[in-house]
Amino acid sequence: MSAEKIGPQHRARKAVFSVRQSSVQQVQHNRESQALQYAMRERLVGLGFTEVEVIDEDLGCSAAGGTPRAGFERMVAEVCLGKVGAVAAREVSRFARNSRDWQQLVEMCRVVDTLLVDQKTIDAPRLGNDRLLLGLKGSLNEYELDLLRQRSLAARYEKARRGELVVAAPVGFIKAGDRLEIDPDRRVQAAIRLGIDKVAELGSVRQA
Repeated sequence: MSAEKIGPQHRARKAVFSVRQSSVQQVQHNRESQALQYAMRERLVGLGFTEVEVIDEDLGCSAAGGTPRAGFERMVAEVCLGKVGAVAAREVSRFARNSRDWQQLVEMCRVVDTLLVDQKTIDAPRLGNDRLLLGLKGSLNEYELDLLRQRSLAARYEKARRGELVVAAPVGFIKAGDRLEIDPDRRVQAAIRLGIDKVAELGSVRQA
């Protein structure tokens, strides 16, 4: 049983769990994912941890690297200080999707004997088999991110090939999904009509 990996030395310290979504759009519209992640508190309490802390400063920040993540950095710092008995997330990918950050977290957890907990498993980085599995999980998550990027680029290329890719709306238009529509602001419409009229009157864009 994976719960047997939890010893009194772990329960004597606090447990922290990470709540993260990769974009502001996900934060605003995918509330179900947030609710499922916050529910990890109940799992940690059920495992015997009396002090449980949520780290959700990184909501809306990608775990792919390059974006500062205050929550992740604080979590790693507290693990290094030996204050944390377990770090948890609903899915491993909530922690990091690049090998550098993931390996750093796993190594720190190994040194100070901190467990890694997700919705199904409990891993002890001090155990060789668990450390091997954690390394594989990190590699698979990084590969998954690369695959998603490739699919996204391929989809954009196909839209561009069909002439349907709208990156930015020109002046006087707004983006409506994959389409362009005239800006509903009447002042914008009036300014554009004035510019067109002046070009017709003066004969060139330079003169207008």
